Amino acid sequence: MGEAMNKLRLGTRGSALALKQAEMVEQALGQQFPDLEVERVVIKTTGDRRTDVALKEVAKEEGVWDKGVFIKELEVALEGGDIDLAVHSLKDLPTVLDEGFQLRAVLERAPVSDVWVGKIPWAEVKKGSRVGTSSVRREKQIRFVKPGTKVIDLRGNVPTRLEKAALDADYDGVILAEAGLTRLGYPVEGMFEIQRHPLFVEILDERSFFPAAGQGAVGLEIRRGDEALGKIVDVLNHEETWVRVSAEREFLRLLDAGCSTPIGVWSTLSGEHLEMGARVFPEGDGVPRKAQANGVVAFEVAAQLFENLK
Repeated sequence: MGEAMNKLRLGTRGSALALKQAEMVEQALGQQFPDLEVERVVIKTTGDRRTDVALKEVAKEEGVWDKGVFIKELEVALEGGDIDLAVHSLKDLPTVLDEGFQLRAVLERAPVSDVWVGKIPWAEVKKGSRVGTSSVRREKQIRFVKPGTKVIDLRGNVPTRLEKAALDADYDGVILAEAGLTRLGYPVEGMFEIQRHPLFVEILDERSFFPAAGQGAVGLEIRRGDEALGKIVDVLNHEETWVRVSAEREFLRLLDAGCSTPIGVWSTLSGEHLEMGARVFPEGDGVPRKAQANGVVAFEVAAQLFENLK
């Protein structure tokens, strides 16, 4: 960026949801800094490119660190100065960033729950039902709350996944994030149709089907030390969301967990009072550990949640 701070290059993935999130950031920047020119740079990441294997296998095959499959190329562009700001779905961003980068701000969080979208209602999902997801966390929880279900790997963007839910006989339904559906304009309750195929849509309560840490939040990553840009990005930060996601990410850090680790966590903030709950699944089969904690200092609540698991 030049000294006058008159232009900012914003990096994003190219999926419909990623572009919508980039648009949200651009609108927020436009409202706060009407003279700032924002250029959008669309970058294809390893996770976007490798849809031929299960998401949890992509990192292994590509030699990308855990949780890096949707961010590596964006960080390379940041480091090289091709972009100034990277926009991420926060749940894709590693808990601990490389030294040269900084999570600087988050937009106001969307609803955090997961949503069932299927040919049958969620209540009818039972032993033998076929559920699509690429998330290890969702897979473990489906098997936990609906024993005997068959979990089938599901790749692709949100519209592709919805088409598979409606048209592909291999799936009775799929599980997606409420935030993504909402941002793309899909209903999250009731029913809707895809190519005249009706789908049942139901929000899964976050206290029984735990969301991912950072789910529903859009994270803004910059080069560490770029304080001129940092001051611009700070204006966009949503404080309540920041407190909650900071606590959730600290809990993951204490667990030394990445995105392929099957962990669900929820949080609520009332005034300064933060409450959190977590469900942590073992690597193989077995019963998950569960804990809750509350307090007024985010990192202390995260630490207490971690201790309560033991």
